[in-house]
Amino acid sequence: MADLTDISPNEVAAAIRVSAELLSRLAEDDAVCAATARAVALVCERLRAGNKLLICGNGGSAADAQHWAGELVSRFNYDRPGLAAIALTTDSSILTAIGNDYGYERSFSRQVEALGQPGDVLFALSTSGRSRNIIAALTAARERGIATVGFAGAGGGDMPALCDVMICVPSSSTPRIQEGHEVLGHTICGMIEAVMFPRQA
Repeated sequence: MADLTDISPNEVAAAIRVSAELLSRLAEDDAVCAATARAVALVCERLRAGNKLLICGNGGSAADAQHWAGELVSRFNYDRPGLAAIALTTDSSILTAIGNDYGYERSFSRQVEALGQPGDVLFALSTSGRSRNIIAALTAARERGIATVGFAGAGGGDMPALCDVMICVPSSSTPRIQEGHEVLGHTICGMIEAVMFPRQA
């Protein structure tokens, strides 16, 4: 086992630089920036029409789902009215009931069927782009006239064909993809807030 004193500040700095390089690539990726802007415009259009945002993901992406929903329902940069967003990852009774009765693959699609309405938007996160329950959720959303925005890593896996907007972080590393999603999520939440409720000067 390595002695803790063997960990140098230079190693910490090098690890941070790896993430910083990913963020620089994101900022320079015209496709990512354009897709992110489209996602913001889509959500704002649907929220103004009285619709809502549903968000789902597994593992770290589940944490992103509830984080982003929290930023929108509560506040991000400043006080304003709440925005309609629901994380499909937070109710243990619902998730375990669906898993027990129908199988884990339907953990999100069943909720989309129950809660989603035409005109809503689904944000679906999968670092690989191949998570079966995410693909099922996107399929259910498409069948119900719910707009779909996908977040994945390079290439998007199986998600692009099921998404109205596809945002692919240019990496194949799960931690880097997750970091990219978190920055994009904060960017999207901040922009939605600013568009829906412009801050008073």
